[in-house]
Amino acid sequence: MAKKVILAYSGGLDTSVAVKWLKDKGYTVVAYMSNVGQEVNVSKIAKRAKAAGAAKFIYHDLKKEFVKDFVWPTLKAGAVYEDKYYLATALSRPLIAKGLVETAHKEKAHFVAHGCTGKGNDQVRFEVTINILDPKLKVIAPVREWELPTRDAEIRYAKMHGIPLEVTKKSPYSIDENVWGTSIECGVLEDPWKEPPEGAYRMTAPPAKWPKKAEEVKINFLKGIPVGINGKRYDGLALIDKLNKIGGKHGIGRTDLVENRLIGIKSREIYEAPAATILHEAQKDLESLVMDRELLHFKRSVSAKYAELVYNGLWYTPLKKVLDKLFDATQSRITGEVRVKLYKGRAVSVGRKSANSLYKKELATYGAGDIFDQSLAKGFIELWGLPYRKN
Repeated sequence: MAKKVILAYSGGLDTSVAVKWLKDKGYTVVAYMSNVGQEVNVSKIAKRAKAAGAAKFIYHDLKKEFVKDFVWPTLKAGAVYEDKYYLATALSRPLIAKGLVETAHKEKAHFVAHGCTGKGNDQVRFEVTINILDPKLKVIAPVREWELPTRDAEIRYAKMHGIPLEVTKKSPYSIDENVWGTSIECGVLEDPWKEPPEGAYRMTAPPAKWPKKAEEVKINFLKGIPVGINGKRYDGLALIDKLNKIGGKHGIGRTDLVENRLIGIKSREIYEAPAATILHEAQKDLESLVMDRELLHFKRSVSAKYAELVYNGLWYTPLKKVLDKLFDATQSRITGEVRVKLYKGRAVSVGRKSANSLYKKELATYGAGDIFDQSLAKGFIELWGLPYRKN
């Protein structure tokens, strides 16, 4: 009896070749696809999986779960990896891995597989998550094992076995997209000196088409979660989709990053995340209005650690769970509205208000109505500087 394996199937080059390779190794392959916001023609992808040799194709729409259980916690944490990457791809991996494990249990399979390379972060994210959720499952990583050293070799293999693909030598980019953003690598992008060609971008308009007039959006937050745009309520998925379209029109959310991968090498990728860029800007701005100094500064310092945990595939770990509780507590008062101006690739907060605001105009003003007792400053300064006096 053939061994059954659940393969995380994207429909792209690596996983399509992996279907055929696994079948030739004696496995019955179940191609499992999670939709976390990527553009996908399900019937077309299913046919491709079957053409490659899959015995079964399973499709799960996880977009709402992705936003509620993965995107929003990371936004509340203010997590941005190396100050530029909003973690779109990294966030989707633990959810897809969870789906793999659940499908393996349902299908009574003892093996799961992925199409990640031995150079990337995703192999770690998948395998660490799988091992946490079910250490008895055995993981297969075909790309690390087969004798197909380049993408060109994979393309030749696919053509030889009649696997229909859209990737060609003339379009060499490796693209991963979901609700929260798009990651693009390979091709000319592997040269960090070269500017990304406009043809590589998918979500954002080129500079020549950016509107000449700025556009303002008002973002409404409830306990750290965005719930409305310009006074109209939206569910999470619809809200992100709308901001992606508005921000993309203005070129918001492009990032060109030479990043430190988990395995120790540097890689160059470009990212697009219009909604994430706008929402992180607005959420941080509202925090500045509502949080006291010590809480705000401490939260910002811990945000970087949370981003590292997400990036490094440690979503289901004790520290991450503890930090989730911390960030939930920090967001309990983050309710209000922020005005964000979008103009020529930039999203800038220009106004904010909240019933929980700690800003007091009568203390901050230099004009009429000032109630700040400036005579207290002299004593404060003397006490503040006392530890540093030499005599």
